[in-house]
Amino acid sequence: MEKEQTPILNEHNKQEYPPSHTTEHILNQAMIRLFGCGRSHSAHIERKKSKQDFRIDHEPTGAEIRAIEEEVNKVIRQELPVSYAFITQNEARERFDMDRLPAGASETVRVVSVGDYDACLCIGTHVANTREIGVFRIISYSYDKEEGVLRLRWKLDSL
Repeated sequence: MEKEQTPILNEHNKQEYPPSHTTEHILNQAMIRLFGCGRSHSAHIERKKSKQDFRIDHEPTGAEIRAIEEEVNKVIRQELPVSYAFITQNEARERFDMDRLPAGASETVRVVSVGDYDACLCIGTHVANTREIGVFRIISYSYDKEEGVLRLRWKLDSL
């Protein structure tokens, strides 16, 4: 009987704070669902506060900002499991945007799923269940009309 082999993945050069990093995934999917935009094109995710930039076609209203916060917190409260699957790059091309995959990436890639809410390629660290995250709060935001970029600054509060 052949032993199951551990997939060889690229080295990861950063240690994320798992609750914030998992929230990044949830916020990305919330923005896709609420605004039809892509995942954030720029992000700085930290323990104390984080920011993500999204390309959207209008400056959001206060009600839309509140809707983002409500959607993310709704997902967190669902206590969704976070799971991992390993697939080949060829399989991934059929399902995911491969633009952020670094040159020379391993043939095996990891898919991180937050319940059935979000799935994306990622090698970072995450919580095991969204109940470990806390409460998501947008602390400020700005919109660059010329670039069409919404910057959300957010943090996690303890439960």
